Amino acid sequence: MARHGGRTVRDLRRESRSTVLQRLYFDGPMSRLALGSAAGLSSGSVSTVVAELMADGLVEEAGSLGADGGRPRTLVRVAADRGRLVGVDVGETRVRVELFDLSMSELARTERALPGHGSRSYDVGVVAGHILDGVAEVLGADAADVADGRAQGRGELLGVGIGVPGIVERTADGALVHGQTVGWDAVPLEALLRAAGRLPAHVPLFIENGARTLGQAEMWFGGGRGAHNAVVVLFGSGVGACVVTDDVERGRAVEWGHLTVRVRGRRCRCGARGCLEAYAGAEALLARWREAGGEPPPGADEEAALTAMLSAARPGDGGTPDPVAARVLAETAEYLGAGLADLVNLFQPERILVGGWAGLQLGPAFLESVRAHTLAHALRHPAGRVGIALGRLGPDAVTVGAATLPLAAFFARGGRRLPVASPAPVPAWRAALGGRLAGQRGGG
Repeated sequence: MARHGGRTVRDLRRESRSTVLQRLYFDGPMSRLALGSAAGLSSGSVSTVVAELMADGLVEEAGSLGADGGRPRTLVRVAADRGRLVGVDVGETRVRVELFDLSMSELARTERALPGHGSRSYDVGVVAGHILDGVAEVLGADAADVADGRAQGRGELLGVGIGVPGIVERTADGALVHGQTVGWDAVPLEALLRAAGRLPAHVPLFIENGARTLGQAEMWFGGGRGAHNAVVVLFGSGVGACVVTDDVERGRAVEWGHLTVRVRGRRCRCGARGCLEAYAGAEALLARWREAGGEPPPGADEEAALTAMLSAARPGDGGTPDPVAARVLAETAEYLGAGLADLVNLFQPERILVGGWAGLQLGPAFLESVRAHTLAHALRHPAGRVGIALGRLGPDAVTVGAATLPLAAFFARGGRRLPVASPAPVPAWRAALGGRLAGQRGGG
């Protein structure tokens, strides 16, 4: 096959399809004329590519745009029902699973609680079982029908993306998760999910750090759109961050929560002392409140306990604020602001977005205090250029971001279907572990 600068004609065609799909996805509907300009392709190339994509059912007409003194221009867009995507958020209190079409419109969702939060150890078999059960529930059809694209009259399943706590390592046997704060040491999550035999063998799995999936969601659809350099912070039970720069377009997760903010300080969940997460994560914030005499409602989970603390610190009925809750909250804002200042000094971002269930629950008033402390601790020049705001996608941002992982891969291959291949052999010891999951239904 002919080559152009090391790339074959097939490579060039795939790249053209990928570019057209992405431009239509993010900026469409568009006319072919506007699409050619946005994609940097000639009118002939655009017409050819659009015709191919329409023949494949990936692109459809979307009305017309009137032209002064000339013929109306037909608009085209990505066909939202051409495929489906599953996003999974493995949080520290629950597993959330959502099903989306290509436009990221939610089709179905389910959640499963993770009891025993605070034990610092999460049974991987329970978590994997919740993932598999949740995927089966949102798909609502047999795996064979899903793979063939017949379920619910929707397009084929393009992949399952999973956001997890911890560092994700790529190996020949699949993704390993190093989640020190939840007791996971090189957990072969991908192999375990495959070994259960409940997912179609050819449907891709994408496992990534939850802060990175949050970051990708905000950069694609939320407050990060248009920024070239941004930091997206996940503030939940613990804290993490995703850094997006010109050279790392899709972002990289950084273990920001384990940056030392106080030598010989409080013990962190990771085992070290003085980590930011030991002061600024929701779990640590509530622990410090209890130690100072605060009393969360009996039996309340983390989210309910944080709600109670906020109500005590900022009573909405004109009552007197609880000085203990208010003091712990103010200290947390200062620690978080100092941590953000480190990110400002290191990466000089245009924007910092704060997401995660706790960050969104603490809200604008808390963020204003965090912003003041960030500016006080950061160097003046980068601090003067950064905007700090709450994320825009709400509590579903991690699942949305997880679903963008198979979507990005779909774009990268120009919308081509994956070949149906025989499943790769699973190492015997991992298959044995995975056998525990085959019959599990909603364990825990």
